[in-house]
Amino acid sequence: MRYAELIKFEAMPFFTIDDASRILGVKDDSARVFCTRQVKAGFFVRLKKNFYVSVANWQRYSEVDFFQIANFLQVPSYISYMNALSFHGITTQVQRNWCESMSLKRSVTYAMRGREFHYHKSTKSLYFGFEKTGNFFIARKEKALIDACHLTAMGRYAFDKDSLDLDRLDRGVLTDMAAAFPPRTQNLVRRICGI
Repeated sequence: MRYAELIKFEAMPFFTIDDASRILGVKDDSARVFCTRQVKAGFFVRLKKNFYVSVANWQRYSEVDFFQIANFLQVPSYISYMNALSFHGITTQVQRNWCESMSLKRSVTYAMRGREFHYHKSTKSLYFGFEKTGNFFIARKEKALIDACHLTAMGRYAFDKDSLDLDRLDRGVLTDMAAAFPPRTQNLVRRICGI
């Protein structure tokens, strides 16, 4: 691969076959072969079908870069649970090499190069309470806690409530957002937060 082409791929947070075709000035079939060869050669990471990152970027990416990738691995989705609580400074529990998101499509995990991207499927009525921060979508701090409580109430999640700084949460926002959830989730939120 020519250095000038490599730099173009490294300038992108992630890319597709269409992007490679445009950069290289070749047809999609040739770009697909090129990407497959670069994965085998160790220059690209294939995250899923038609979704790549340069290895140089992968090695230098920060947590927020991986949040952006998580949003694009499954669309629509937003970062939530302990990742969002850590990002907002609500928990001392740091999820290393682990991104958790709420999604409308399906529950799935993508694992590659020591990093995992977890998606928990939600109903449309519970898919709210997030905002765009930089280049990614993330749950508001109160919604991240409610999302974690919801999965915990269903027996599909566990977190250390003692690691939470509950004084940094708005009790009114918690109450309002939790109202959309089933009673057992609301009860768990009340128990944990003392509301």
